[in-house]
Amino acid sequence: MYNGFQGAKLHLDGQANIHPNGLLQMTNSSLQGKGHVFYPHPLNFHKSRSFSTTFTFAINTDVPGHGGHGIAFVISASMNFEHAVPAEYLGIFNTSSNGNKSNHVFAVELDTVQNAVFGDIDGNHVGIDVNGLMSVSSASVAYYSDEDRKNISLQLSGGTPMQIWIDYDGEKMLMNVTLAPLKHPKPKKNLLSTPVDLSPAVLDSMYVGFSSSTGLTATEHYISGWSWSQIGQAQDLDLSKLPPIPKIRSHKKKLKILFIVLIVVLSLLLEMIAGVAFAVWWKKYEELKEPWEQEYISHRFSYKDIYIATKGFKDSELLGFGGFGKVYKGVIPSTHIPVAVKKISHDSRQGMREFVAEIVTMRRLRHRNLVQLLGYCRRKGELLLVYDYMPNGSLDKFLFKSKNSDLSWSQRFNIAKGVASALLYLHEEWEQVVLHRDVKASNVLLDADMNARLGDFGLARLYDHESAPRSTRVVGTVGYLAPELSITGKPTTATDVFAFGIFLLEVACGRRPNSLQEFSTEDYVLVDWVYNCWKKGEILETSDPMLEGYYQAEEMELVLKLGLHCSHPNPEGRPSMRQVVQYLHGDANLPDIPSDYDHECNSFFGGSWSISMSVPSSLLFGVSQATVSSDNSAVHNGR
Repeated sequence: MYNGFQGAKLHLDGQANIHPNGLLQMTNSSLQGKGHVFYPHPLNFHKSRSFSTTFTFAINTDVPGHGGHGIAFVISASMNFEHAVPAEYLGIFNTSSNGNKSNHVFAVELDTVQNAVFGDIDGNHVGIDVNGLMSVSSASVAYYSDEDRKNISLQLSGGTPMQIWIDYDGEKMLMNVTLAPLKHPKPKKNLLSTPVDLSPAVLDSMYVGFSSSTGLTATEHYISGWSWSQIGQAQDLDLSKLPPIPKIRSHKKKLKILFIVLIVVLSLLLEMIAGVAFAVWWKKYEELKEPWEQEYISHRFSYKDIYIATKGFKDSELLGFGGFGKVYKGVIPSTHIPVAVKKISHDSRQGMREFVAEIVTMRRLRHRNLVQLLGYCRRKGELLLVYDYMPNGSLDKFLFKSKNSDLSWSQRFNIAKGVASALLYLHEEWEQVVLHRDVKASNVLLDADMNARLGDFGLARLYDHESAPRSTRVVGTVGYLAPELSITGKPTTATDVFAFGIFLLEVACGRRPNSLQEFSTEDYVLVDWVYNCWKKGEILETSDPMLEGYYQAEEMELVLKLGLHCSHPNPEGRPSMRQVVQYLHGDANLPDIPSDYDHECNSFFGGSWSISMSVPSSLLFGVSQATVSSDNSAVHNGR
């Protein structure tokens, strides 16, 4: 037991050092640093591998609430961590060793940065790790208050001294982790209580100690006391004998030091760039990182991981391509999770900061019918977006490209309801209004169970509820653009509804919005054709011939008429997405198509137009002239 480490004979490496008063400091204010402290002799573990330990610690950082990266209690077969990487790897693993069963490493991490690659739940959590940083179990930092009878949150990187208890019952194979502010009694309820078998990872002879690392934020990690036992509970620390932990220094002083450190680091980088060998290697994996991106660091993927995942962007991994970029299939090496990587050309000097901010914001969108955006990476002239991989690809290949499509009507109807639900979430149920601006069959992906996932948010715009979007540039795909955009240039939820109406007609008819190959030259616009057939009382004649009549007539008529309602020439005549969802689920009756519906005879702001009219070139921006696969739909910087 160590009530302070004065005179303690421990194995220290890296930035770790012991102050004269016995305080153990794992890292200093240097960036990208690591430190290790271990009991110098290996311990013999019983067959059950049971143990109990407790230690007191504190994490001080330049920016409260934004530490980097954390402390880990470690049981390891070796004390040699010279090949380990700092930052998110906590000084324990590197890209090649992380997750290897041969590591023989057990750790309890106190992590202050969320990392999507490791599946972290947040940037302030405790995790149980076995041979890698994909935690077996984790929980946000908190302690149970007996007085309040509830969990109370704590902030790891706030400089608050805390105590943690780690108890493993090898017979029951049960790991208990408990945490509380310093001087607070051990809570009766554990923060984590997780079944875990340590026998494969913990050998008969192992070292015990600590590892810590910093990243792009200067952080000081301290340990003031430690108690260990392999027979029963670890002995209680004498808190009155623990050395005091320094208070967080003033932000201005630390910024001054950080500025000096950055100047020194920049100078060293300039010298290193002079090396030809280094320059050749760096060019292959070079990323573009600007100072303002520091706050988004947890949302970034390394280019090296993406490059390896896509096998160097080989053509064999290509899923699709179009005017705005290419999409590749990949498997992230550290997690083995399949992803889709969209590679887009961009000019980093024009609006990139705002663009990345919106990407990170949209990463928080959570809905079963939306394609999940996992993160991004930047290179010079390139932006890479990482999404969930959808094994069945885009809907348009089933509707238009497959001569023997096995897409049944029930599947099509469920897809329509799924996309409607996603748009309702974007328009009304999220914290901001999200305008997709490019709803079409090629931007609807299908998962393994043929469920619809609306994707490609490259043209999307955000704005607060009860306000209006400020964009005056027309973006999207010809054939799906609402007529009023040619005059106002301003997207609204009604313009998304219009595109959804065209999408419904695509699903029911199996035809593109405007294709001379599918229509006569006199009537080649899909919505006009369906409308004219409705006027003749022959609307079911527009159903997809590939269905061969196997559909519910009531559902088919509902989808076709609802498509006409949504594509009403006047935006005020279109239903909201909430009404659309009600119609599709049978919770409301669809009204008759109004008599003023006719696209060719209607007017807007005194001017006449039809669905097939062209958009003035002065308003065109990011408008696709043809439908492309959803793997490469329009994503354009400077929206």
